[in-house]
Amino acid sequence: MEGTGSSRELRARNYLEKHRIMELLNYLTTHLIFFQPDKPREYLISLLEQLRIAKITGVAFPFFMDHSNIVSMFEMMDTSNKGTISFVQYKQALITLGLCTADEVLKDDGHVITLDKFKHEV
Repeated sequence: MEGTGSSRELRARNYLEKHRIMELLNYLTTHLIFFQPDKPREYLISLLEQLRIAKITGVAFPFFMDHSNIVSMFEMMDTSNKGTISFVQYKQALITLGLCTADEVLKDDGHVITLDKFKHEV
């Protein structure tokens, strides 16, 4: 009986990975937390509609962060106000924004990430 549960769990995990559901949920949650709309359900519906339109039309994935949002995100990670963040923080931000996957290999050159580099990459 335990094998059936494991098989179901594996199928569920494969399904979530295949359709990138966790990345989508992470993206939606990040936007909710970042923008904190007054009507979160309506905001999510609108966001999902925009994603659907982007997929159908082949238009680039909608990205709603402007310069000030990117700076704010960097400042939230730079808790010591040094003007830099670690590579780990940088990678997690890219994952959170849906700009890379958790298993994607990024080259850590050993240097900290500055605001300028973060703005350029994001």
